[in-house]
Amino acid sequence: MQKKETEGLTQREMVPTEMGPVCLSKTEYADYALKKALARNPAPFCGVIFDMDGVIFDSEREVLYAWQQVAKRHSIPDIEKVIVACLGTNFQATRRTFDDYYGKDFPFEQYEDEMRTIFFARYDERHGLPLKKGAVELLQDLKSRGVPVALASSTREKTVRKELTDVNIIQYFDVLVCGDMVKRSKPAPDIFLKAAEAISIPPEMGFVIEDSYNGVRAAYAAELRPIMVPDLKKPDEEMRQKTEAIFPDLEVVQTYFDALGVKL
Repeated sequence: MQKKETEGLTQREMVPTEMGPVCLSKTEYADYALKKALARNPAPFCGVIFDMDGVIFDSEREVLYAWQQVAKRHSIPDIEKVIVACLGTNFQATRRTFDDYYGKDFPFEQYEDEMRTIFFARYDERHGLPLKKGAVELLQDLKSRGVPVALASSTREKTVRKELTDVNIIQYFDVLVCGDMVKRSKPAPDIFLKAAEAISIPPEMGFVIEDSYNGVRAAYAAELRPIMVPDLKKPDEEMRQKTEAIFPDLEVVQTYFDALGVKL
């Protein structure tokens, strides 16, 4: 079954298993992934660090849509490929990726302004970004259990605060660490190391929830416990090797956490 690289998990997917690739429904995949993760007898945890775009918010599709409109207007090729390569990185790293692909003469700032106009028009129409399935319930559950929670996003702090406030979930985060607070972008581990220190969790007892390759790489480099919830790009063998678990959505993440002990 061939799918575009940017598609998420659909109704039925070819999933790698110990018996080889198996075609599973989303429900079957969730059950398989949960049982596989719990069979490893995972250790208790004492804190969770969330990425934002693609994990809390269904925002990466919004960014991709906006860039696709700009690409149609200006006949920019391969925009989907370039946007997927930028996932999880900050503004400076995104700019470098565009420069590397399209050349130094590419009018990135002009096109990025056009993209933002389209993005925020849709944002205003919806009074904020759409939340990912299970996001609020998971945050509420962690709060009720007294688990320290940080957000580590490559997005700039001003934007992060606005987007979290606009949908009334900022109160669930004890700490915000944003892209303009660290020198090196994901896949460098800096942002996760800073977040883990801020909520006083040892790496071996702290989860990171990520959707992007660069985010998983950063969490792995920080020696935290990455959980991948894929969004625009499906996991490959590298992601399977660098994560504690890969789940289809945050509802399954909550079930996993509920099965583990919290050691505060």
